[in-house]
Amino acid sequence: MFWYSYKVRTPGISVFFPAYNDAPSLPGLLETTFRVLAANFADYEVIVVNDGSRDATAQVLQRLQIQYGTRLRVVTHAANRGYGGALRSGFEAATKELVFYTDGDGQYDPAELMELYKQMEPGVGFVNGYKLQRNDPRHRIWIGNAYNRFARVLFGVRIRDIDCDFRLIRGDVLKRLQLVSTSGTICVELVRKLELSSCGVRETGVHHYPRLHGRSQFFRFRSLLTTPYQLLRLRMELFFLLAVTASHGILECLYQR
Repeated sequence: MFWYSYKVRTPGISVFFPAYNDAPSLPGLLETTFRVLAANFADYEVIVVNDGSRDATAQVLQRLQIQYGTRLRVVTHAANRGYGGALRSGFEAATKELVFYTDGDGQYDPAELMELYKQMEPGVGFVNGYKLQRNDPRHRIWIGNAYNRFARVLFGVRIRDIDCDFRLIRGDVLKRLQLVSTSGTICVELVRKLELSSCGVRETGVHHYPRLHGRSQFFRFRSLLTTPYQLLRLRMELFFLLAVTASHGILECLYQR
């Protein structure tokens, strides 16, 4: 009898982090990420989008590129484009079958990517994390909960935690989306357009840790000013998208909890 050993093929995966003044958290974040990817995937890449950081993020990334070589790519914005701009650059730079992203501030553990990967079965195109417990100052928790409820009602979003930026998406699904937001409203746009696509959606709980460095982009003054306008513009765009989709009879989004 002959015994054959083989390794089950895993899809290629692009992991990216939008980073704005995240120099202190990036070394540990990338160390964990590369360890997890090397243990579970044969084909992978890591991308950091440096969104016009004013701290030592650029210098830290230069050192990390020497350490990790061609597996680590850096996309640099000369000026800050906002959270939506950073995400769009990350999605455009990703080249693999699966695309995962989370923030560069270290409030999520990239090792929990594997919990999302377990849910990525055939027919599923999008797995969203939800915070098991939010570790933020009380005012941020209140604002985040209010924003989450408002967006769910206004846009008909079905996932429970729009504000959880811990997401795994199939690359071919992403390529069919046209994202336009430049602020934190891109999360609503991304999630709702994924729900309106023909992909299956799943959710799984992940841990959320206190922020040790820096501050949120979403809660910066400029972002708060642009958010209402972008939400209204997005609402109109999605209204027409839903109307066109329904008229062609192709709204077949699977939703599995």
